[in-house]
Amino acid sequence: MKVKTMAEAQAEGLDVEVLFWVGCAGSFDARAQKVSRTFATLLDKAGITFAILGNEEMCTGDPARRAGNEFLFQLMALQNIDTMNKYGVKKIVTTCPHCFNTIKNEYPELGGSYEVMHHTQFLNKLIEEGRLKVEGETFKNTNVTYHDSCYLGRINGEYEAPRKLIQELKADIVEMKRVKKNGLCCGAGGAQMWKEEEAGEKRVNVERIEEALETNASIVAANCPYCITMLSDGLKAKDKQDVVKVMDVSELILQSIKE
Repeated sequence: MKVKTMAEAQAEGLDVEVLFWVGCAGSFDARAQKVSRTFATLLDKAGITFAILGNEEMCTGDPARRAGNEFLFQLMALQNIDTMNKYGVKKIVTTCPHCFNTIKNEYPELGGSYEVMHHTQFLNKLIEEGRLKVEGETFKNTNVTYHDSCYLGRINGEYEAPRKLIQELKADIVEMKRVKKNGLCCGAGGAQMWKEEEAGEKRVNVERIEEALETNASIVAANCPYCITMLSDGLKAKDKQDVVKVMDVSELILQSIKE
């Protein structure tokens, strides 16, 4: 897969429609890399001219700020803003709700104001505009439960775009007992991904995956690399990884797309 960087696109005089912000997980984590490739493939199929920052992309600084290192956050954020402003970036799409939230809500106060969309919002828009066409048979009569990530859900109030995408697949959405504004965190938010959890009776991701298993769904749909990691680990803890799959919403869409 050949994806152009903003530097390459600028050198070639290409008019880039969107910057695909890949994020740390999407760049370095083997499971999240699959989601990055999936989303890039969907952008290609929709005829979207896009580019990435490549080696010029730094972490947004979200984990640093959540962990209390404000100096490091601002250092990273200002470097990213300087890079994006240099290329005249206007629209950004990302597969990570943490990156989405930070660039959308926290970068403007540091001089970085952009139109920022989560990939489920962007894919929903592409389908509504007819730029992507879903077959709608691949997951027909399949029970899918959807996990609301904290940073897309409660923090940014986006509950419908991912569910609309799943409905496009003619899949049967079976909701967990805690959803939308009452959704339960996967256990990785707020920089918890990078530290040992505090002592308790049960891991948060195990609690959440138990709720998912109660629905008898064969697929747990997610929209966040942190969530995919935590939910997958929860399935392994319950020895259900061969029975239930954790998939990003974009992966469901790609399997159902019309050629």
